[in-house]
Amino acid sequence: MMNILSPSILSADFWKLGEDIKAVEGAGVPWLHVDVMDGLFVPSISYGMPVLKAVRPHTDMFLDVHLMIEKPERYVEEFAACGADLVNFHLEATEDVKGCIDKIRATGKKVGITIKPATPAEAVEPYLELVDMVLVMTVEPGFGGQKLIPECLDKVAVIRKMITDRGLATDLEVDGGINLDNVALALDAGANVIVAGSAVFKDNIAANAKAFINKLQ
Repeated sequence: MMNILSPSILSADFWKLGEDIKAVEGAGVPWLHVDVMDGLFVPSISYGMPVLKAVRPHTDMFLDVHLMIEKPERYVEEFAACGADLVNFHLEATEDVKGCIDKIRATGKKVGITIKPATPAEAVEPYLELVDMVLVMTVEPGFGGQKLIPECLDKVAVIRKMITDRGLATDLEVDGGINLDNVALALDAGANVIVAGSAVFKDNIAANAKAFINKLQ
């Protein structure tokens, strides 16, 4: 399974967001991670449909949209229409996980499901064959720049085994506190999609992105 870098624009400079996105794209990065926060499911508020809609016409990158919002089923169709390639929602944010998956699938987009650090790996097991990707948060969602919680990588290993045992091609993503010093730990645990924010969008963005890509090969 291919290893993929998905830089989070939450850490980009919004004064020059387009330039920052072009810097990672030019470095050969295939995915872009778009964190949407509503101030309810998580304490922070980030951005939403207008930013996604503005970005979509200017890049061919795969837009990996991570909804950290209450009752995500209310908005999945709008995010799909704005250009998401994958709509990823939190298992903890909805009372109808299967319904939310079905709603995303009906838009023709890929489906992701996410769990927070306190949620056990087993919570995703009933949905593994229904989704394209599982995201394990390795920090508490809602803020950038946090340190990775190492224990969360144990859940990555458990979920990777579930995926392998079922013969599935499900991507397994990690998000939170990932940098060049610890990304190997995430890969060794079984993750193949790596979200990095501040470790990419600082100083020389293109050089940071290329360094990550080298680590992922």
